[in-house]
Amino acid sequence: MSVSTELVDETIAVVTVAYAPVNALPVAGWFGIADAVVTAAADGARVVVLRAEGRGFNAGVDIKEMQNTDGFTALLGANKGCYAAFKAVYECPVPVVSAVHGFCVGGGVGLVANSDIVVASDDAYIAVPEIDRGALGVGTHLARLVPQHLMRALYFTGRRITAAELARHGSVLEVVPRDRLDGAALAVAREIAAKDPRVLRAAKEALNGIDPVDVNRSYRFEQGFTFELNLAGVSDEHRDEFVATGRALRT
Repeated sequence: MSVSTELVDETIAVVTVAYAPVNALPVAGWFGIADAVVTAAADGARVVVLRAEGRGFNAGVDIKEMQNTDGFTALLGANKGCYAAFKAVYECPVPVVSAVHGFCVGGGVGLVANSDIVVASDDAYIAVPEIDRGALGVGTHLARLVPQHLMRALYFTGRRITAAELARHGSVLEVVPRDRLDGAALAVAREIAAKDPRVLRAAKEALNGIDPVDVNRSYRFEQGFTFELNLAGVSDEHRDEFVATGRALRT
């Protein structure tokens, strides 16, 4: 179980997340992503590609870790870890390309939506089942992928939306067969990496500067409601049920 980085063409940092069986990340995994992305840019990469091994791109936070930890330590860790990972991707000084396969739910949506470019396999989908887990969050990020009313429908119902549907909304650049996903992501990364790195970094900062929503502040606001639900005991009820019934990804 790890977050690792491979340098391709001396200019592209490929960050790979591998937490079997479903990439439900523990606290350390979220901070691992943040550290890998920050380090890649600091080491001079012109583009970062974020990808994952296994059945799907990301299954959100490791709820079992949270329920098996006394007090609020794991909850606070997960919230801070997600915040750090999302922030690192969004504020990365160079473009970030997410290569998404299979499921991408909960916290995974925060990573993908804060990326600059999304390439997906034809089996990929996203969903935000937070309400069913007694939590809130990543509405900020879901709103970057789909129009407002669709975002609310997906958020309240927990329904999934496929990569093909996201492509029609313009938030996914390309949908390819799964065995071509890494190649497609690298092709886009190489196209970007061929540009002047000084201009790339200036362009990334400029585009972030004109974003209509401060994603870091907006997500932090959402997290406050998650803390309230936890203090009220609501979240524990839903997480205990999730662990007890052994529910897999169900959206």
